[in-house]
Amino acid sequence: MSNLADYISGNAPRFLEELKDWLRIASVSTDGAHQPEIEQAAEWLKARLLAAGVQHAELIRTAGNPMVFGEHVVDPAAPTVLIYGHYDVQPEDPVELWTSPAFQPTERDGRLYARGTIDDKGQVFMHVKALETRLASGAGMPVNVKFLIEGEEEIGSENLADFLAQNREKLSCDAVLISDTAMLSKEIPAVTAGLRGIAYAELEVRGPGKDLHSGHYGGAVVNPTMALSAIIAALKDADGRITVPGFYDSVRDMTDKEKQDTALVPFDEEEFRAEVGAPALNGETGYSSLERTWYRPALDVNGIWGGFIGSGSKTVLPAVATAKMSFRLVPDQDPDDVLDAFERHVHALAPEGVEVEVRRFHGGIPWVADPGSPVFQAADAALERAFGTAPVYVRDGGSIPIVPLFETTLDAPAVLVGFSLPGSNLHAPDEWLDLEVYQKGIGALADLYGEIGERGV
Repeated sequence: MSNLADYISGNAPRFLEELKDWLRIASVSTDGAHQPEIEQAAEWLKARLLAAGVQHAELIRTAGNPMVFGEHVVDPAAPTVLIYGHYDVQPEDPVELWTSPAFQPTERDGRLYARGTIDDKGQVFMHVKALETRLASGAGMPVNVKFLIEGEEEIGSENLADFLAQNREKLSCDAVLISDTAMLSKEIPAVTAGLRGIAYAELEVRGPGKDLHSGHYGGAVVNPTMALSAIIAALKDADGRITVPGFYDSVRDMTDKEKQDTALVPFDEEEFRAEVGAPALNGETGYSSLERTWYRPALDVNGIWGGFIGSGSKTVLPAVATAKMSFRLVPDQDPDDVLDAFERHVHALAPEGVEVEVRRFHGGIPWVADPGSPVFQAADAALERAFGTAPVYVRDGGSIPIVPLFETTLDAPAVLVGFSLPGSNLHAPDEWLDLEVYQKGIGALADLYGEIGERGV
């Protein structure tokens, strides 16, 4: 490990400057105006993979943005690890809330601020530098490594499923390693062993054929915005439980061990409340905040609109009101089943005088790992050496639908080892990466390759 650490320490300034170069490329996938930057970011990564020492790297065209593929084979009999990540990033909006420009990487107080620092360019680049470290330091690579870095993760990985299915042999591996998750703190690394699934829909309520004068028609015509509000209010009861019939039928109850393990996690409810800036915390009765976000399903309104929303006043009774809604799901819930039941329920809740329509968007199934395999033991050892503390096994309330997709398509376990810290502002202004964690993370990943070589998968 000393040779690895010496190489990382000696090259740390260069590692940082190279990452800054990548972060300056505004590879925003949600806006077609940034297509040139998407191409530039992919080409940049391909070049850096080759510079790091991979034997082969290429851009593979899809119906959307290109995939960056790299491969380094040392021995066909050795374990093969596939590293997945993404080079596309979220938009910078709202621009005015950034302390420094989103695509001008800036160091402040031991952090690097820029869009993509932690989601996911910084974490992907740790893997590139870990590979370089092993090859250039003389430690060698005890495993075969493949890179698959996509450019559509922030828009739902629209072409990934087809790509995996069409390239099973090219992507064949013994384990999938993903760094797009978080640590518990700067001192406590984490292995993510579970993710919630998602079901996303838009609910539209239609009333009169056009907007009406609220004085002439108010009280005689059902207001779609008020009807929508009533439907949404009826979707949860006083205990915070979702009222959709059958919603909890497939939900696994927490085991005693899961409750014990969660209670051991160093988590402060008041710090969490202060971090999110809420006056108080609330949710399903009988569960802590961690239990609610890790083991329990949720329903949230992500946006709602209808009628006049400009400055001043306009006395209008709107014709249409709409809400975007997301369900976070846990094992063994199915997104399609949940949306089927949701659609039936909102039709039953709708008052006379309006019509409702549910438009479905993307979905993803929940995922739970088997942490007893050798590859997880390898991650434990590497993270403990790098950070001085054994990792904590956690779940994540978010959804990464591609994780179960990789496992089922490639028949290989996924291991989620991430390096973002609480409050890193993913998808928000002033996104940041801790520079000490960046350096330690490179060391942990370089060591992890060695551990997998020794233990197998």
